[in-house]
Amino acid sequence: MDKTWLVLLCVYGLVNLIVFGMYAADKAKAKKGAWRTPEVRLMTAGAIGIIGALLGMVVCHHKTKKPLFAVGLPMIFFVEAALAVVVYLKFIR
Repeated sequence: MDKTWLVLLCVYGLVNLIVFGMYAADKAKAKKGAWRTPEVRLMTAGAIGIIGALLGMVVCHHKTKKPLFAVGLPMIFFVEAALAVVVYLKFIR
């Protein structure tokens, strides 16, 4: 694997870790009745770090009943996965 791709993969992992942290922190705030992260911010972060968002939903049981998240995030995941396959087939392979 080229060094550039390895760096990009590490950055993507870090982004997903941050997004997971956002979902976990918002769930903790919800339990305490504290100020919450706006849904649009969580959804935007989820579009950037989809794996972290989905793990945050599953592990923290956060936003699982909201259709925007329960349907929207898996749809984003499949679109990003399809794009990743296209990029792999066109540029990496």
